[in-house]
Amino acid sequence: MSHFQATVIADSISPANIRLPSIEMVFPRIILPEFNTHRQLSRSFSSSRAIPTRKLLEMVERDPVRPIHWGKNQPGMQANEELDELGVYRARQIWDHAAYYATLQAKALLDLGVHKQVVNRILEPFLPVRGIATATEWANFFGLRRHRDAQPEIRYLADLMWEALERSTPRLLQPGEWHLPYVLEEELERFGGLTDPTGTLRKISAARCARSSYRTHDGRVSTLEEDLGLCDRLIKAELIHASPFEHQATPDVLLDVEARNGRESFGFFKTFRRPGLHGNLNGWVQARKLLPNECIKETV
Repeated sequence: MSHFQATVIADSISPANIRLPSIEMVFPRIILPEFNTHRQLSRSFSSSRAIPTRKLLEMVERDPVRPIHWGKNQPGMQANEELDELGVYRARQIWDHAAYYATLQAKALLDLGVHKQVVNRILEPFLPVRGIATATEWANFFGLRRHRDAQPEIRYLADLMWEALERSTPRLLQPGEWHLPYVLEEELERFGGLTDPTGTLRKISAARCARSSYRTHDGRVSTLEEDLGLCDRLIKAELIHASPFEHQATPDVLLDVEARNGRESFGFFKTFRRPGLHGNLNGWVQARKLLPNECIKETV
């Protein structure tokens, strides 16, 4: 299925044995709202507002996204039984006609001079979306989305993601070493390795996570200058766009702390040194939490 992909692009594990994978995905945009309900996942997706309408039109005309299961209508949220062969054929024809008419209306709006942030919305039901998800806690996502009651499209995606994780081997990182999706080995060598002493690699990673790709929207491999320029636009705007910095993280230090009541000791317990900087991760300091004013930039 050409509109479904799942690839582990960075996979790390901490000395505390907490795994942090980043998965790049392609899937039908129609299930994006379901994916976005999982708040433990840091996620960044390509925006249809940013892509030229002509490019999206070509995608819909060449290969529109279609449902993978044409379920019969019945009460409730699940459609267990599929239409018969003739019903599936007719349903697919109707869906393709809808995609065709959507392209006609998008072209009419485009000719009228309407901005792509409006025009592109008409095409979204027939488009895939590319994105990246990073998390330490995946049980809720896989438990819900691999279940037989999940919508077939997101269940198929979750199965691909699960299989990709099963094939991947995480890299052990020490505190001070960074999990850096989309950063290449030659870039690590150029800019000082996983400790990222200048912070350049975190910026490169964040820019590429914002695009969910090594490439720009016109298909070119991005240059270093383009990546750093995009990063500056994300964090120097009046309203900071901080979510792409949720994908870079370094292991927090796990401490043995003695519990005491005056002179009496109740033994030792383990705790992380900087839990307030974990964000939605567990046991990892998130780059977003190190940005000044990471929620909103202060203005005079």
